Amino acid sequence: MIPGFHAVRESLLKPQKQVHEIWIEEGKKGSRTDELLHLAKARGVLALYKNREDIERLVPGITHQGIVALAPGFSYVDLEDLVARSSVDPGFRVVLAADHITDEGNLGALIRTAAFFGVQGLILPRDRSAQVTGKLLKRTSGAYLHLPVAQVVNLGRALDTLRDRGFWIVGAAGEGSVSIYEFDWNRDTVLILGSESKGLSRSMRDRCDELVRIPGKGTVESLNVSVAGGIILAEMARRRLKEKP
Repeated sequence: MIPGFHAVRESLLKPQKQVHEIWIEEGKKGSRTDELLHLAKARGVLALYKNREDIERLVPGITHQGIVALAPGFSYVDLEDLVARSSVDPGFRVVLAADHITDEGNLGALIRTAAFFGVQGLILPRDRSAQVTGKLLKRTSGAYLHLPVAQVVNLGRALDTLRDRGFWIVGAAGEGSVSIYEFDWNRDTVLILGSESKGLSRSMRDRCDELVRIPGKGTVESLNVSVAGGIILAEMARRRLKEKP
């Protein structure tokens, strides 16, 4: 179940994304509803009007804006496929790794930010981590369609595989020895972001080629993980725009 206007719209715009049907709350009108009906008709997707109670039962506890798409379950890609997809821009590839981020809101915001900056993929551990759910899909506003996500049993081994393929493993940590504004981002990079409560785990730190920090001047000690990820990706993009041919 894909809830919300933006997520449903992105699903209908993406030809490779299969959509069985869309549900629209009875009485819902306006230009956005008309746009979805037009897109659904063009794709041959059935559009049904449903009462609010039926929609609430389908996506309980999720803000859906009176619009839901029914589609096949979310498909994770395997790690090898993610690496293959990221081979199109050697020297400037970026993959994110989430070290047991458990908050769906943070992970959803991070996926949207990563898709905005053209990150090639995201790696999630299978255990002790937020997973891709309907609520998370709503938070990404359809951005998940533009970011391959791999789910792995052992995050450490996945990082070893990427290092063997030429990636630098860079962790974000408050005690990092190098500022994000001084680090050379012009290389294939795996950026690891730690959990909300504990930051990077010891096993992830030990695998990093470098730990970088976001310098700040205020009294707050740390940033929300999705905000921190956005700041680092923005700096990475800025530097690469200056250097990339």
